[in-house]
Amino acid sequence: MKHIAFQDIPVEPLRQTFVNIPPWAQIVTYVGGAAAMGVFCYGLWRHVQRWRTGKAEKVDWNWAERVKALLLYAVAQMRVVSDAYAGAMHLAIFWGMAFLAMATGIATVDWDVTYLLMDFQFLKGNFYLIYEAVADLFGLALIAGLVLAFYRRYVMKPKKLETPYPPTFGFDSAYLLLILLGVAVTGFVAEAARLAAQKLPWSAWSFGGHALAQAVWGMSQEGLVTLHQVFWTLHAVLALAFIALIPWSKAFHIFSSSASIFLHKLTPAGALAASEGVAGVTDLTWRQLVQVDGCTWCGRCQEACPANLSGQALSPKNIVLKLNGEMLHATKANGNGATARKLHGDVIAASELWACTTCMVCEQVCPVFIEQPRAIIDLRRHLVGQGEVDKGPQDALTKLQRYGNSLGQSDRARAKWTQGLSFKIKDARKEPVDYVWFAGDYASYDARVQNTTKLTANIFQKAGLDFGLLYEAERNSGNDARRLGEEGLFEMLRDKNMQAFEKVQWKNGNRIVVTTDPHTFNTLKNEYPWNGNRPSVVHYSEVLEQLLGSGKLAVARKLSGQRVTFHDPCYLGRYNNIYEAPRNVLKALGVELVEMPRTRERSHCCGAGGGRIWMEDTEKIAERPAESRVREAAALPGVTTLVVACPKDLVMFQDALKTAGLEGKLVIKDVIDLVEEATRPS
Repeated sequence: MKHIAFQDIPVEPLRQTFVNIPPWAQIVTYVGGAAAMGVFCYGLWRHVQRWRTGKAEKVDWNWAERVKALLLYAVAQMRVVSDAYAGAMHLAIFWGMAFLAMATGIATVDWDVTYLLMDFQFLKGNFYLIYEAVADLFGLALIAGLVLAFYRRYVMKPKKLETPYPPTFGFDSAYLLLILLGVAVTGFVAEAARLAAQKLPWSAWSFGGHALAQAVWGMSQEGLVTLHQVFWTLHAVLALAFIALIPWSKAFHIFSSSASIFLHKLTPAGALAASEGVAGVTDLTWRQLVQVDGCTWCGRCQEACPANLSGQALSPKNIVLKLNGEMLHATKANGNGATARKLHGDVIAASELWACTTCMVCEQVCPVFIEQPRAIIDLRRHLVGQGEVDKGPQDALTKLQRYGNSLGQSDRARAKWTQGLSFKIKDARKEPVDYVWFAGDYASYDARVQNTTKLTANIFQKAGLDFGLLYEAERNSGNDARRLGEEGLFEMLRDKNMQAFEKVQWKNGNRIVVTTDPHTFNTLKNEYPWNGNRPSVVHYSEVLEQLLGSGKLAVARKLSGQRVTFHDPCYLGRYNNIYEAPRNVLKALGVELVEMPRTRERSHCCGAGGGRIWMEDTEKIAERPAESRVREAAALPGVTTLVVACPKDLVMFQDALKTAGLEGKLVIKDVIDLVEEATRPS
């Protein structure tokens, strides 16, 4: 260690580490740095130990995909920048911290490795000047980002940032922002004092400190020495304190969020993992625990959640934060996950879990890829196992088990709707077919949907589609039962349907299953094993798109006078990324399509999914999701028709028109209604 005074001015641009800092202070800095890293590493180890309390889960180690996600969503923060203000703020803070950390690392190597061991420095000349300019640029970016953060959190105060269940200290965000701001500001003041004292000819390259130096240019040399030492010390103390605090504060999401992104789900979005249910936090898998630890508290999931927007108890953010807090509480209790309080009831209320529509918008907007619906369904599974289910869904589950459908109808009445057709639909178990139409419960039994089902059959027949039904052998696909939490019933329904599919007489090797219900579509496509004989599972909008495009279905008249909007079903769009097929159908028909503000991946749920269609609202809510959606459609200039591509949407929105007082102002039509109108002979 040696003392470098301000008077020891280099003859060329050169970084003078520890200039004006006495040897004893340098030693204290190294000791403090080692202590801070020790506290950091111990805290990191504690987090890893908590993750390890979770159950086993296999992970597909597709390194290319995982590194790509890390670069796009952790480094470039592509999901964060969808909000312009928050995106600019986070990028400024993230890149400011990242570059300053890299600058510190480079300076450490320059001084502690190359200089002290080899008597050589690489931070000199033009490279050093560029280094100084870049460091100042990102230091100013950090300050700007922190100012934006303070203004947003403590002046704008968006509701989504309210955090009633912080896993760590209640003033977490404030003190972290203050420490980081202190690190940046003290660094610039110390730099300004150094530049004012040394008056280096190249000081303008450190433009931030150089500008600030003008304010202290007239101070005495002794005053500048003291000012530099005081603010250099404050800078070092705050920086080391921040490093030590990272694993013990919200700042740890720098690492846990990156881990959550890196470990994000690579299987299809609509494929739900099997589980015995979650009674306690350690019943979650280790990957789920990484996810809840990676939550940034940003509230984007809460802001988009249809249940939360309707005034129900659910906040996906609070579910995750409660799980995170419980993980910390459980490990503090006795180190092995045991805790005196119950996760269900004491921490998370059943009303929160049953409010979820499993629309997956929370997962779609989450910047760190947390799978909130999976956690909620796992928690539901425990309630179902304990028999803690309300009457509505319990009745539906009983009907599914007894009759194979949620409406409690006879299986022999499933194809009764075909009786009014002018042709006989094939029984796919007895006659060769190219397509098996898996109609689903609502399309088959609900009188409000049956006319749409008949129109679909007529259109398929008109286009020359070779299709058949499973008739009485068809059962509910099990999608809603599974997401309600009844895994055993899902498996029973799945196995029954698989037995029916094994009897299908496929023609010419074509194996295509088509369905009009996106919920059914998702489960057949992503959650049935098919035992090595997987067919192509398609939604009817994809079939219509192909038929219209190939000319097999001819448009007799363009519907150019109609101005419509389209609702993206959750299980077709977010779950399976099918957005263009129904729009291409509408485009081929000639209608004018006007998009709603919440469209495609941000489409607002109708409120039927996850078994919600079977539930009554048990508390006063502001407005049901379906009512909110029809109001959104009705507010579009000149739009008189809301087009759907899901039988549940048809039912939910027709009911919502009545309760929202929009009858006569808006009409709900299935896409097949418009296809029939456009292809009807003149």
